[in-house]
Amino acid sequence: MLYLFFMLIILLPVLTGFGEIFQRTFGNLSNGIASKLLTGLLSVSFIFTVISFFAPLSVAVELSTVAVGLIAFFHYRSYVKFWDFFSDKGLSFSVIALITIFFAAGYPFILDHFGYFVPTVKWVAELGLVRGISNLDLLLGQMSVWHILQAGFSHFSDPFLRINLFMMITYLIYVYEKKTWTHLIFFPVLYFFIQSPSPDLPAIVLSLIILNEVLLKNKNYGLLFTFSVLVFAIKPTMLWLPLFVGLHIIFILKSGVKALLPGIVLLLLFLFKSIWVFGYPVFPVQVIDLDWSWKPNVELLRNSSEMAIQKTYDMQFTTAEIAKFSSLDYLKNWLFLDGIKGKIHLFFIISLLFFLVFAVRQKSKVIWLLFTAIMFKTFLVLMFSAQYRFFLDVFFVIFYIIFYETFTQKRCIAMFGVLSLAVALLLSFPVLMTKVFPGFKLGNFMTGFSKNQWYKPSYFELNKFKSYQVGNLKFNVVQDYPFSFDTPLPAISPQFIQEDLDAGIFPQLKGKTLKEGFIWRKISEEEKIQIQEILDDWAAENHD
Repeated sequence: MLYLFFMLIILLPVLTGFGEIFQRTFGNLSNGIASKLLTGLLSVSFIFTVISFFAPLSVAVELSTVAVGLIAFFHYRSYVKFWDFFSDKGLSFSVIALITIFFAAGYPFILDHFGYFVPTVKWVAELGLVRGISNLDLLLGQMSVWHILQAGFSHFSDPFLRINLFMMITYLIYVYEKKTWTHLIFFPVLYFFIQSPSPDLPAIVLSLIILNEVLLKNKNYGLLFTFSVLVFAIKPTMLWLPLFVGLHIIFILKSGVKALLPGIVLLLLFLFKSIWVFGYPVFPVQVIDLDWSWKPNVELLRNSSEMAIQKTYDMQFTTAEIAKFSSLDYLKNWLFLDGIKGKIHLFFIISLLFFLVFAVRQKSKVIWLLFTAIMFKTFLVLMFSAQYRFFLDVFFVIFYIIFYETFTQKRCIAMFGVLSLAVALLLSFPVLMTKVFPGFKLGNFMTGFSKNQWYKPSYFELNKFKSYQVGNLKFNVVQDYPFSFDTPLPAISPQFIQEDLDAGIFPQLKGKTLKEGFIWRKISEEEKIQIQEILDDWAAENHD
């Protein structure tokens, strides 16, 4: 926890400094510190993404960023506003901030942390955005803007990758500045995502802030839309947000398309980034195929699509069984899956019906527009992969839009306290989590809290790997674990090696260096034998 205080001492002033520069050039989202932090986050995310096309987000980039941010922070006397804010907010703010830091210091347990988040950060920090990297590891084709931002602060400001703590403290400042206390009820749920640079947390937090600004009739339409595009760039399943804000600007506020231009620029950067690393504009959707030489192999994409469909049904049905479903079977089997996920699906549909009734009763154009955007997102998710994690944000939105004027500050703080205690018990005693929610598989990967996290965040180390070469590619394979979270680059997880072998292909360097990117090529019979030996070697080591 002590380390996390120092991280915040760096990041809060640095992002505030960039926010000061941004707001003096492009305008502010609203008054207060939170607005500066958010605009600073937006501007640094954009800068880091552009730099990462040409160079790694090295320690030199981080030093330069911190220096510029701190100079602006002191030059514009932002520290005075910080002092005024923190000296005025009382005990409740400090207690909630300490509780938030406490949760951030725990062990990461989300599996994507090891298979996707950390490897992405390593690649961007050491090499920048690499063309066709999805040929090496399909998951790396996502390259969320959130992980690009994390990579830029991963050398000394935040080496334990706890940037989600910064997002939560910014959120807390926003809540106290705006006095929108209902947001506090969401904090305990978001604590499940705070130990990792999970893009779910910033996507949910920013969407709730933007929604609140729309309800408050914020007149900086262009900046609201730009932030909504940033959320989409962080997590594309949040498509409903730029759709809602854009349509609200055009059809309700009757503003011109000019207000959308900054957001469109950011959107084009995101699409170009996705094409650069994945070969298509939006991961993992295979639309607008311009036949780039570095796009992934079609069979691997087909396997990914089939796996997404199976995950929709919690791996309880095979692809062949799902293909035989009637239209009614698709819905029925999804709604009534065994375990907690089936209950979540059922609750999701009930929530949408509740939202529909609410929209009818309110007779508000804004509410109807929001409902339409949410339904559009729901339709797309159901079409491609209706996994519960892709619509978690909808629960937050529906709850907030219905109850945001209902609860008092005292009631919200009381609910925060009760829910935080419950979450602390579940995270401290993972066995309790699996007993309460037998279908919650992540409970098996939780380790509880340790005494060391009082001074530094808990993290895992493995650093076991073996090196191999196939064709012109020298690569490393993790040992005694399926995910390459701290394996030196370039690393390929055993699962992807097996998928490449099954498809009869293997990644290769596009040029002579890793920065030049990757393509795939068909492999010879001799190479198939060589790759099978690599997998057999890993299986033997892993079994032991």
